This record gives sequence, structure tokens and C-alpha cells, in this order.
Amino acid sequence: MPDWETALASTPDISFIDGRTIEDVKAEMVADYEAYMTAAEGKPYTLGRAAPHRMELYAAAAQIYQAMQYIDRGGKVNLLKYSYGGFLDNLALIKGPTRNPAAAASTTVRFTLSALRVSAVSIPAGTRVSMDGSVYFATDVYTEIPAGSRTADVTATCTTPGAAGNGYQPGELAILVDPVPYVASVQNITPTAGGTDAENDADFKERIYLAPGAYSTAGPEDAYRYHAMSYSSAVGDVETQSNQAAGTVDLVFILADGSDPGPEMIQGMLDHLSARLRRPMTDLVHVSAPQKVAYTIDVTYWINRSQAAQAVAIQQAVNQAVEDYKTWQRTIGRDINPSKLHEMMMKAGAKRLEIAAPVYTAVSKIKIAALEGEAVVRYGGLEDD
Repeated sequence: MPDWETALASTPDISFIDGRTIEDVKAEMVADYEAYMTAAEGKPYTLGRAAPHRMELYAAAAQIYQAMQYIDRGGKVNLLKYSYGGFLDNLALIKGPTRNPAAAASTTVRFTLSALRVSAVSIPAGTRVSMDGSVYFATDVYTEIPAGSRTADVTATCTTPGAAGNGYQPGELAILVDPVPYVASVQNITPTAGGTDAENDADFKERIYLAPGAYSTAGPEDAYRYHAMSYSSAVGDVETQSNQAAGTVDLVFILADGSDPGPEMIQGMLDHLSARLRRPMTDLVHVSAPQKVAYTIDVTYWINRSQAAQAVAIQQAVNQAVEDYKTWQRTIGRDINPSKLHEMMMKAGAKRLEIAAPVYTAVSKIKIAALEGEAVVRYGGLEDD
């Protein structure tokens, strides 16, 4: 669990209404009513369980308790542990961060002429390409195919922010929507990546927690993490490592969906971290996707015979546990840990396991475990308890 999550989880829970429940409010209102009636009549008064006045008090208690819930929420949204949505955006202003907006995917597009030309061919900024006419990418800047050359490469950004522009493989963006004279073909030469929705509350909370480390530019580790997370809401996990004797900072990151950043995202991150008022002059910053440490999954599991009626559901749950393990494992610097796979599959309903792979492997701070091939998950059948 990251430090910021540990810090928030270990912070004591707070109640601005002293933990009162609806039953507490009902009991207090009935007790107050009985006390007032006893004082007024001069003799003990007890309100019957089905008395109309008790029902009236209960109805009022529901409204009063609802108001108390608003009071409790009103206090909690001023605390990082509980805040959310627009409340979190306002709370963040105290420390400076603002929520990253939705980001558009990007790629590099290659334009190819039908034949060599004796003069340069202009490709206007905003020239659109597509795969099927549903999602469009527009070139970011004006470029030219020089005289005597047949191709030119230029970055292009999806015209619609969000994840819809992700995942187009090289060669799939092959339709030139806005014709350019003498251009015979077009295609993306890098996968499209980097598109994401607006930053979610959890990621925004992490940056708010890290914000104080950024007050002194990007020197400290937390400052580099903060500025890297601020680059785009498409950024997922970030880790840094520094060799100060050489003055270098190695920063690796993956995207929110667990995929590697493309060259456009890596260059954009480097430019973002290298801003004049952000990077110390003494730091040489290297940005990349994390190096891979390969692992495989080869496991056999059995189910209790007494659970035969639930066998199909358990098999589905076990398969999902394997998928969840693959997601859990894809965190920068996280050791390859078969014990976690064992724990997750057992919780899903397996009776016992034989795990041939993975084996425990230490992963350095700026590397990441990467599954090699497909996971092999065998169901061994039912076994006696």
C-alpha cells in the first residue's frame, strides 16, 4: 500500500455527530418527551410503543437524523480522508493542486508521397486521420515533406479526450480524412496511448498528499512523484531513483490502465519535468517505461467435494482471482510473489493449490513484473475434504 494510502488508513475515523445512530435519536426524543410529560403531569409518564405521539417522534427523528448526516458530511469533506468530488477540488486549493482534466490519446503519424517531388509538400496542422471515421486524430503542428523525400513523421492527438483514442496499433490509422496533395498514404507508426478521463478522486488525493514535497521544485523524491502525477491523469504508477553522485534522476512510469507509455508520452513527461522553474539545474532527468522482469503463471487447483454444487461458480471466481493477481502484480517495484496468488485463489474458493510458477523474485524499485505468455490455470477436480 503506498505511503499516502497507509497514512490515510491509519488516521483515526472522525464523527462530527459523535457516532449517533437513528436509533439513538429516536430513543433520545422519546426520553425527552416522557420527561417533559412527567414534569407537566406530576407523575411518571410512559409513551406506549404504538402510541401516535411515538410515531410522530419517530417521523421527526428521521428528518433530524438526516440533517445530522449533512452536518457530519459537512465536517468530513474538509478532511482529505473523506473528501470527494467538488469538495475535494476545493480542499485541494489549500495546497495548490488542481484536478487533471481528461486527456487525449496521441501517436506519431507518417505521411507518404506517391512519388518524389522537386519541392516541399506542406501538411497543415490539424490534418486528420482515422481508422473507420469514428475516432479522429489531428496533427499537432505544421510539417513538410522535404524535396527529394517521400515521408514525414508528425505527432497527432485525438480530437476527443478520453480513453476512446487508446489502443490503435501501428498501421490502423490509415484513412486520410483531410486530403493533402501528392500524399498517397498515411499511417500511425506508434500505438495510440495516453487518453484518459478526468483524474479520479484516489489519484487526486495522492497528489494532494504529495503536494508539500513540491514546494521546493522537483528536487526531493516526493516532488518528482508529484510533478510526474500532475503531467496527465493518464499517468498511473510512478517511481524514481537517483544517483546524486552523477547528478542523475531516473523516473519510470506506467499508464493508469497498466500499459507502457508511448514515445510521445515519455517525451511529454520529460518536457514537463524539465521546465525551467521545475527541475533543479543540477539534475539530469531520464524518463522511460520501467524495465520488465518476466514471470509466468502455472497453477493447478482443486475444490472440496462438499462444494460440488458451487463448483462452476468457484471456478469462475478462481479464474477472476488470477486476473486480479495479474493486475495487483503490475506495480512498479513490486516483487513477484506467489504467496499473494495463493492467498487470492484460496479466498476465491480453492481447496488447495500446486503453484509451479511464479516463483518469488525480487524486483528493483524502478522495474516491473511482466507476465510472459498466457496464464496456465488447471482445474484438478473435486477432492474429499
